[in-house]
Amino acid sequence: MLTADTSLSTAENTISPGSHDADVDQLFGPSGPLGQAVGGFRPRHAQTEMAKAIAEAIAQQTTLIAEAGTGTGKTFAYLVPALLWGGKVIVSTGTKNLQDQLFLRDIPTVRKALSAPVSIALLKGRANYVCHFHLERTLQNGRMTSREDVGYLREISRFMKTTSSGDKAELSKVPETALIWNLVTSTRDTCLGAECQYYQDCFVMKARKEAQQADVVVVNHHLFFADVALKDTGVAELLPSANTIIFDEAHQLPEVATLFFGDTVSTSQILELCRDVIAEGLSHARDGADWAQVILPVEKAARDLRLAFPQDVIRLSVNQIAPSSQFFPALATLQKEFDAMVAVLEKQAERAETIEQCRVRAIEIGMRMDAWSKKTAGNKEAANAAIDDKVLWVEAFSSSLQLHQTPLSIAPIFNKQREGVARTWIFTSATLAVKNDFHHYAAQMGLTDEPAQSWPSPFDYGEQGLLYVPQNLPQPNSPDYTDAVIDAALPVIEAAGGRTFLLCTTIRAVNHAAERLRKEFAERNLPFPLMVQGEAGRTELLDRFRAAGNAVLIGSQSFWEGVDVRGEALSCVIIDKLPFSPPDDPVLAARIEALEKKGINGFMHHQLPAAIINLKQGAGRLIRDETDRGVLMICDPRLISKGYGRRIWQSLPPFKRTRDAEVVVNFWKAGQPVD
Repeated sequence: MLTADTSLSTAENTISPGSHDADVDQLFGPSGPLGQAVGGFRPRHAQTEMAKAIAEAIAQQTTLIAEAGTGTGKTFAYLVPALLWGGKVIVSTGTKNLQDQLFLRDIPTVRKALSAPVSIALLKGRANYVCHFHLERTLQNGRMTSREDVGYLREISRFMKTTSSGDKAELSKVPETALIWNLVTSTRDTCLGAECQYYQDCFVMKARKEAQQADVVVVNHHLFFADVALKDTGVAELLPSANTIIFDEAHQLPEVATLFFGDTVSTSQILELCRDVIAEGLSHARDGADWAQVILPVEKAARDLRLAFPQDVIRLSVNQIAPSSQFFPALATLQKEFDAMVAVLEKQAERAETIEQCRVRAIEIGMRMDAWSKKTAGNKEAANAAIDDKVLWVEAFSSSLQLHQTPLSIAPIFNKQREGVARTWIFTSATLAVKNDFHHYAAQMGLTDEPAQSWPSPFDYGEQGLLYVPQNLPQPNSPDYTDAVIDAALPVIEAAGGRTFLLCTTIRAVNHAAERLRKEFAERNLPFPLMVQGEAGRTELLDRFRAAGNAVLIGSQSFWEGVDVRGEALSCVIIDKLPFSPPDDPVLAARIEALEKKGINGFMHHQLPAAIINLKQGAGRLIRDETDRGVLMICDPRLISKGYGRRIWQSLPPFKRTRDAEVVVNFWKAGQPVD
């Protein structure tokens, strides 16, 4: 978990402005240590200049927004100055996969090349570490729902005898999505803390202690912001001593921060609590209450609350819920029955630590329900439910319902976190700007007036790629739009020899496209393996896609970013429509209304920049190195017909452009770019 080494002294980290330009030139130069230690390393001007800018920000303890085009090598550009001059460094990434890559590969490579005497640690959320207590309890009571789970539990039990970290990522035999993990890991609610008999051996505590002592700590955005909101991930202890904080894949921060600075309570949480209450009550206080009768009214009320909306999936702000709806009476009933259950737990809590734990969880859930309903009382007519700078809204799924409070803006909250001790903040990604304009991102994060720079990709997009917008497609809101997309895409997929990502903006479009392509491939006798999001995990689908060499993969948002397929296996990326957020999204509607009240055009200043940044991510899947060639096909006619279309395609990599399908076919036939 921790690679121990001697730490850099404070004296070594004291630098003067601009003093490291020559050092950076030498480090990234043709005869520098990186070239000697890293296979295939070549000096890149943009990478060197980005590293100088980051070294300067570290020297001055200032903030820098740094956009680096695909292929710039931004990871090394921030790691080299961070490891040499960054002091105590926190690197936060977009995903756990990228976290593992940094910890296991990138940082050790740079550290070895530089002979930098720094120690590194990996810190993940508690759900990633096997819990001794919950594993023991699951082995004893055996609440398995399938034979598969029994096998997985056996593997986890064996793993515990050999692991030093307890990180479930090390156990590849049990899928990350397996339900058994919920039974053998802890949550903030179910952790016994210092009262636990296994506290001294706890993997979560061990990981946090190692992170405290390390010079460089790798976390992910969810962990970072969960800590800011909940103070429960170990980052809170790290922040005071950190000199440099680097956010990689920083374009994800507004969404992640919004999630954690908001508050959510769900019927699923309530039903899960009820299950634990009856289990612990019967185990430790069977004579204390009729436990079945304690939880049954709560379970019924929670289910009735969900049934207040007949639709399968729904998102409504408070003011959109009809006054005649059963929702508000159902919520009042749930609160009443829930309070009755809390009263029983109060009387029985001293009988066992686990019942006390249920009581604490229940009080917290009850407080969050009360806070939500009190804010809506008398405010149901409030426009878009923006109350106290929070958007109040309801989200219903097939079998659960969530009550959300979401901040209108994360900027003031995040700025508060950045106040106090001077330190360096680096925000980097391939997609932060719209036509070199960082205003949208900076405004979202509260980074107004902070320096921002962009470094171009070294790829020759004009020679390596082609942007194709087909003609005669219907408007995206047309009922037969996805069929029209498939009709236009089929000859392109065939000409590409498969080797295609079809990226859709909705799951419904993914499923319909999959159905159509299966049928068309069979009827036309096309030999392209078809891979569809949801039919297997993302990693497995990508491995199969790379191995096949001629596959077609259909995915939605999770395949728009963080996916790296180099070489001929991916030669075509088709995007069904411009990725605008759904206009009925309650949070988006409230944010746009807030902008409009200030006289700012909500579409041009919020929706459009957000869609462009998202589209840049999807387009970025195509060209991943200097030898890649491919076609980016964007099917949405608004790219041509709307005035804002020019702003969109000018923000994309500078591909050659065409509307002629024959030009696309010739692109692959000729084996070289068209004029």
